[in-house]
Amino acid sequence: MSRRRLPTIALLVALGWASFSIGQSTRKTSSSFQVVEATIDEIHGAFKSGKLTAHQLVQDYLDRIEAYDKNGPKINSIITLNPSALAEADRLDEQYKKSGFVGPLHGIPVLVKDEIDAAGMPTTLGSVVFRDYRPPLDSFVVAKLRKAGAILLGKTTLSEFAAGDTYGSMFGVTRNPYDLERTVGGSSGGSGAATAANFSAVAIGEETFASIRRPGSWNDVTSMRPTAGLVSRTGMYDGYPSEAASMGPMARTVRDLAQLLDVMVGYDPEDPLTALGIGQVPQRGYTNSLDKDGLKGARIGILRESIGVASEPKSEDFKKVDAVFEKNVNELKAAGATVIDSMVIPGLKELQTRRAGNSAISEEALKVWLARNPISPFKSRQDIQKSQDIDKIFPPTKAAQWKSTPGPPDLASYGEYLAARQQLMINLLKVMADNRLDAIVHKSVEHQPTLIEEGTRPPYPTNKGVPVLNTFLVYVPSITVPSGFTTDKLPTGITFLGRPYSEATMLKLAYSYEQYTHHRIPPKTTPPLPAPK
Repeated sequence: MSRRRLPTIALLVALGWASFSIGQSTRKTSSSFQVVEATIDEIHGAFKSGKLTAHQLVQDYLDRIEAYDKNGPKINSIITLNPSALAEADRLDEQYKKSGFVGPLHGIPVLVKDEIDAAGMPTTLGSVVFRDYRPPLDSFVVAKLRKAGAILLGKTTLSEFAAGDTYGSMFGVTRNPYDLERTVGGSSGGSGAATAANFSAVAIGEETFASIRRPGSWNDVTSMRPTAGLVSRTGMYDGYPSEAASMGPMARTVRDLAQLLDVMVGYDPEDPLTALGIGQVPQRGYTNSLDKDGLKGARIGILRESIGVASEPKSEDFKKVDAVFEKNVNELKAAGATVIDSMVIPGLKELQTRRAGNSAISEEALKVWLARNPISPFKSRQDIQKSQDIDKIFPPTKAAQWKSTPGPPDLASYGEYLAARQQLMINLLKVMADNRLDAIVHKSVEHQPTLIEEGTRPPYPTNKGVPVLNTFLVYVPSITVPSGFTTDKLPTGITFLGRPYSEATMLKLAYSYEQYTHHRIPPKTTPPLPAPK
């Protein structure tokens, strides 16, 4: 496969490559455990049998990161590694000898999108503007992960300031492990690529527009954006009082994703939106909802109408994804689902054109996040604008946005959006009620991963082919699961979308589809490392 050296990419690398914190490691582990495609249950089984320690596991992932993220194909999905990861593993190994597992994620390495705070590590937002930003507190979710026994392995790449594709002045570009000339998608692209390449057991992403599902689909992993209010955003850029932004789990299997989600959810007084999630989580957890026969008798509505951003239904690229989706519909039928094809949701496209933001809410969310760091050099947007590195933000159009000061919110447009959101929610739920649907299924992305060359030069296309129905509605869950490969050998995904707080049902259906099809295939660019001598 050729590796074109593009001027824009070279510039990005020059800006940020030196800050790519990997650290040096050598392949010294004696573990016979195969880390590639290992699940949480398999890891815990190896701990119990004495075949593996948390220290060995972390070292195995560090070795893979050095071999394939920094070197070899240079996936470049990780900005910073946790310098205390091995020490944390040692502590957990000692604790296990004394009293067993400390929690459901004991010894499980997790990578976190670099807009989520973790004490002892910088939160860079993928930008040289924030290269020295070091929050003293864990985010709510990271604190829960640590309590559950997880090991924070590092922070992953993202689109700069978490908007767009995975390019940034802090790190350069992230490459798709299934085709190194193509993007991983954004903005949680680093979490998607790292999970696909087996650089950790699981990862955390974040979605405001399409930032979890697009990287999930384009990197052949399963990923979920939960209903707003289930997962706290305290300690996350673009958190409360915004509604649409939500952290979400990313994993190679639906079961791993459910196990991660079980730890992430919960009420947090610092994020009042989580009050809406009280009583919405199954008492026995999401993992208990998984059923390999979950599609038998389920009623699934198929949404064939093109609803992706800037989709081109007449293009060959679109048709290649569409051909895979046709097979996916037949797979749902073969797995026992009753398929109601070509569903029509009244006003689906027209109502979504009324999406509008609220600059006052965005500014307040920024201030709330920065206020958790008393030593922050930034207190507001105005402080960020004064940074000497602001012109390095990529792409230049994004830098221009940050240099400008938003005007007062257009409350009329925002009110129209809220009314449209309410109407579309009613329309969607009525269609589901009238047809007795358990879920609606659509293509996770309507196009194949775009070329890095295209995304790093004007007009800097992003989000091509991505349906954004769930983040328009905000209060519905959606999960993407691997659904096969196009004739260009690029991964695709299908999305299960449901009623508000129906995560358990979506997980059941996605798990059943996964177990019936087994579409997930690890990338050839990051194979198992040779056994240590």
